[in-house]
Amino acid sequence: MAKLTIAQALNAALAQALEADDSVIVLGEDVGKDGGVFRITDGLLDRFGKDRVIDTPLAESGIVGTSVGLAIAGMKPVAEIQFLGFIYETMDQIASQASRVRFRSLGRYSAPMVIRTPYGGGVKAPEIHSDSLEALFTHTPGIKVVTPSNPYDAKGLLLAAIDDPDPVLFLEPMRLYRAFRDEVPDEPYRVQLGRANVVREGADITLIGWGPSVPLLKAAADDLAARYDVSAEVIDLMTLTPLDEETIVESVKRTQRAVVVHEAVRTSGFGGEIAAVIQEKAFLYLEAPIFRVTGYDTPYPTTMFEDLWLPDTTQVVATALDAIRY
Repeated sequence: MAKLTIAQALNAALAQALEADDSVIVLGEDVGKDGGVFRITDGLLDRFGKDRVIDTPLAESGIVGTSVGLAIAGMKPVAEIQFLGFIYETMDQIASQASRVRFRSLGRYSAPMVIRTPYGGGVKAPEIHSDSLEALFTHTPGIKVVTPSNPYDAKGLLLAAIDDPDPVLFLEPMRLYRAFRDEVPDEPYRVQLGRANVVREGADITLIGWGPSVPLLKAAADDLAARYDVSAEVIDLMTLTPLDEETIVESVKRTQRAVVVHEAVRTSGFGGEIAAVIQEKAFLYLEAPIFRVTGYDTPYPTTMFEDLWLPDTTQVVATALDAIRY
């Protein structure tokens, strides 16, 4: 069992999917010869050829629109959008076509396709590169939204997404691509979509996040335990839609407090949906309001102000203590 980065785990998943199923293809800008902007598809062109690893024109709507047609026709396209901020070009294809195929055809057709895209801050990228837009798609019925936070889950979730009979938006936290290594099995395996993971058990408060926020929550839990004798439970959602409400609610019923953390802007961010679920299903157990730590209601800032804009450990710890002391 090798120790891989998230980038290496995703590359391994794509290679195994291409090898196992001739209907799987990879397409996107620079995914072939250059191996993708973050080198996630590195080596796949040489191994599987230009008919299955396809460099496309710089046209996001064309990439996703082509993938919709291929998926309906029986292929399993894995499309790459270089950064999530570029996905606005594809909104019609995703919201009006891919997500509605099964509904529109009364189940006669589906669109088994994956849209992979890096997202999130922390790498000092230019404008439109670091936006966290997941809430746009959790509000779009018919598409699953998945985001890993570690190498093991990255490989298993991507293979499960490729297997799924419906479209999946697969969000990859770019600052975690090569941040650390974990043991990842060599053989193919799946991590079930729609299930959250309790990555750390605790008794006093529940910290909830996904993707790039998960390492932040784990660091905050360490700090709370060491400095304040607070036992924090940490939940990695992994899949935003469908949401694992049961795991969230069971945890909050035990700890009686919750903090939701995400990089996206605060207003109408997905943290509000989680707070609503807790309010509806665990209200009588709560000893404090449901708190949120989020990005600000502004466009993603220039690199000079990025570190001030993003949630950090200090904010999460302070907010958790506010909930404990409420």
